[in-house]
Amino acid sequence: MNLKYMKIIEEIKLQLTNGSLIAGSKLPSVRQFSEQFSCSKNTVIKAYVELEKEHLIYSVPKSGYYVVNEIQSPTKENQVIDFFSAGPDKSFMPYVEFQHCMNQAVELYKEELFTYSDQQGLYSLRVQLVNYLQDLQVFTQPEKVVVVSGSQQAINLLVSMPFPNGKNNILMEQPTYFGFIESVTLHQATTFGIELSMDGIDLDCLEYMFRNNDIKFFYIIPRFHNPLGHCYTNSEKKKIVELAEKYDVYIVEDDFLGDLDTDAKSDPLFSFNPSGRVIYIKSFSKIFLPGLRIATVVLPTIMVNNFLRYKFSSDFNSSAISQGALEIYLKSGMFTNHLKKIKELYHTKINRLQEACELLLPANTYFTKPTSGFYLSIRLPEGVKAQKVVHMLYEQNVYVDDASRMFLPEYKKENLIRLSISQVNESQITTGVERLAHCITLIESRKSNAFSFSKGKFM
Repeated sequence: MNLKYMKIIEEIKLQLTNGSLIAGSKLPSVRQFSEQFSCSKNTVIKAYVELEKEHLIYSVPKSGYYVVNEIQSPTKENQVIDFFSAGPDKSFMPYVEFQHCMNQAVELYKEELFTYSDQQGLYSLRVQLVNYLQDLQVFTQPEKVVVVSGSQQAINLLVSMPFPNGKNNILMEQPTYFGFIESVTLHQATTFGIELSMDGIDLDCLEYMFRNNDIKFFYIIPRFHNPLGHCYTNSEKKKIVELAEKYDVYIVEDDFLGDLDTDAKSDPLFSFNPSGRVIYIKSFSKIFLPGLRIATVVLPTIMVNNFLRYKFSSDFNSSAISQGALEIYLKSGMFTNHLKKIKELYHTKINRLQEACELLLPANTYFTKPTSGFYLSIRLPEGVKAQKVVHMLYEQNVYVDDASRMFLPEYKKENLIRLSISQVNESQITTGVERLAHCITLIESRKSNAFSFSKGKFM
């Protein structure tokens, strides 16, 4: 068997890794390599074709072969315990499968993908999204579905646009997703908060807010809340929708992790929505490929045209090639198989994190107990500030998130940290919590010693 072409491939990859060949470099000619390796020109061409398939090089007719990009050397990422990052687990991203879908999309939709496409989103994708959403108990039609460039775009547009109820103010859980707080802040919207814990919200307080504060919409994350990990019960969701109907308030439901729900009987707020009261947002960034920048929003018919008008002023239409590839990925059943894998992965990780917290955290430290999802939050002991913990852990290569940015100013708490399990290696979870526990104990000890010294000095 002729393996010389493999040696040529290895040699080129070595040069791409060590920097001898960089992006844009011209490779040696076929004749030069055939002489260097004492092989036929066909052998060299075979090696170049294989490298082209890996998208490492490309050919220019009558000119030669050139480097697309150098190969990055391995980093020391495994030394970092990352409870901060909130994207999908990199080792479970379906790069190869989706690459096939991208190639298929280019073949099938040449004209649609490289010209201006339907502003509402490719119709064929919206049909597939309707089928996909049925599994989440969201029953709708393609005419009510809009494809957006990530859920953040949908949120930003909804914050800025008028609603059919003619109201102006926005209500949100406290704490909540930081990107939503950024949007309302930039648009200078009048906002109200309602406190959320793992026991839920006060429904009497919610009714008071709806009745008295001219609420345009209530932004809510009903499943695997960011940052708490809280999930509402079906009876709570039904009551929230009833109150919204009673007081003419819209609900913006951000169900970004709904796919990870292990409770088959758990339904979204949208399923309790007989009259178009709930606007449903579904992102693919956390469960699939963040760089795809595709999400979907299901709107009441009365709002579709106005939403599209605001979207037009933002970006006209979302990436057509991403839409075409996603349609094929959904239709082929690949996405369903992907979900089965990650559902088990994140459920296992969040359980591992809870077990470590139960075993290792100081007794006066409270942590939330989500059933799945990405997030678990820790309320630190009195006098221990999240910012201090974050900085101390960073020096030990443990990354956690200070959740103070997830509150409106009047609700701000400085003793809450958020842990995400999405990108941390499962084998590192216990070690990370050990360092966190030691950090909390050390800060408390220092505060206690400082208090004792101060008390002794002035007695």
